[in-house]
Amino acid sequence: MGKTITFKRPDGATAAGYLAEGSNPKAPGIVVIQEWWGVSGQIKGICDKLAAAGYRALAPDLYEGTVVPYHDSKAAERVMNALDFRNSTDQVVRGAALVLKRNGAKVGLTGYCLGGIVAALGAIRTPEFAASVGFYGLPSPELGDPRKLQVPFQGHFALTDEWCTPEAVNAFEAGLSGVKVPHEIHRYDAQHGFMNEERPHFDPAAAKLAWERSLAFWRQHLG
Repeated sequence: MGKTITFKRPDGATAAGYLAEGSNPKAPGIVVIQEWWGVSGQIKGICDKLAAAGYRALAPDLYEGTVVPYHDSKAAERVMNALDFRNSTDQVVRGAALVLKRNGAKVGLTGYCLGGIVAALGAIRTPEFAASVGFYGLPSPELGDPRKLQVPFQGHFALTDEWCTPEAVNAFEAGLSGVKVPHEIHRYDAQHGFMNEERPHFDPAAAKLAWERSLAFWRQHLG
């Protein structure tokens, strides 16, 4: 359904990404951020699902072409740890938002794992977004202070998660307690990666509920 495109970052450099569009060229847009594996076929599939739901979805490639095989988590960790999250959010992710905003429509941000960090960070740093939905990933308080949230945020987290731990989720939620911007945190009796149907921890029931909640959130804030 989609295609690879290139686009300009705010600093003038070029980035690439996977764009999936439905029949309405003026539909709201959603920027989709990869897991630590890269812009895999599964992430492209999420873009296709969002396009089928009536949105224009763009997954910018934060790894510049690298896709790590599922069996090599050490390589995925190395590539993720080499990523400059602030610069990627301010340049690549913001550039993708500007692409989708050209038709005047509202634009949202979503992401999984590594992309969950960016989804929260973008909600804090990037005013071009109208709303953000993050899955089992959060920035450290030093990287992204939840008290500085700028746009409505919905978070989805696993109760059994050694990477984005329940303690980290609780701390992030506590940081949101005085924030007047709409926000909601959902927890699932599942494990990290429960949305990825290609991975062992995929949980169909949790994934279905989280997807339905996210679509309702998008309808509320993007249209």
